[in-house]
Amino acid sequence: MKDREKLIRYFEASGNGEQARRMLDLAEQVVAGRPYRVTEFMSPAGLVIADAIKANLPQIRVAFEGGYEGAERLRVAFIDNDFQGTVDFGVQALKISWDPRFRLLTHRDVLGSLMGLGIEREHFGDIIMQTGGAQLIVDSAMADYVKQNFTKIAMVSVSVDDMSLDEIVPKEEKIKEIRTTVASLRLDAVASSGFSVSRTKLVSSINAGLVQVNWQPAKGPAQEVKEGDIISLRGRGRMKIEEITGTSRKGRIGVYLKRFM
Repeated sequence: MKDREKLIRYFEASGNGEQARRMLDLAEQVVAGRPYRVTEFMSPAGLVIADAIKANLPQIRVAFEGGYEGAERLRVAFIDNDFQGTVDFGVQALKISWDPRFRLLTHRDVLGSLMGLGIEREHFGDIIMQTGGAQLIVDSAMADYVKQNFTKIAMVSVSVDDMSLDEIVPKEEKIKEIRTTVASLRLDAVASSGFSVSRTKLVSSINAGLVQVNWQPAKGPAQEVKEGDIISLRGRGRMKIEEITGTSRKGRIGVYLKRFM
């Protein structure tokens, strides 16, 4: 790819240069003759990179899989346009169970204990918490290791069993609809309204690297946002700019936001 280094430099500016490099390597293997190649699990930022790669390599197509509809962490496949077979994404589901009367465990507890086994984050996908357990999406090559070694979370005994992808119960997200007006479509103005925090605090969060726009680190408080953008704030969830509804007589811009909590 003639624009390879240019593309990598672009994503390096947002802290995703190494991820872009690994994904380009896989895509170029497909161009060289492999029928398809599949990435590890990645955040939605990987889809942005995949789209950019696809735009530069018209001989391939892109597909993705996270185990269930609406999954956040996904495996991306680069596929030769002439390949008509089935892509093996290597995705498996596991059911983790514990006694709910003993202790209420959190997503952070499960995540920390898995990584404590030496499993890198890219080897498993979403963790869907339930009462007395969790559903885990994992690289199928790691499933047996998890079943054999994942026996405790924060001193609480757990059991791990296979489950079908069809049995996954997606997490329920609460959606808050917000209709408001802002002085401009600057990131700090829109996000402070959507997350109900002061503009000063929001700016501090942006400068601390806690805010993302479309799964990429925010460029700064003055970054312009648009309809369809996804804004996330660590610890507060994410929201989508569903619609720009117009401008008032006083020059304020109406926005319709959906906040996912």
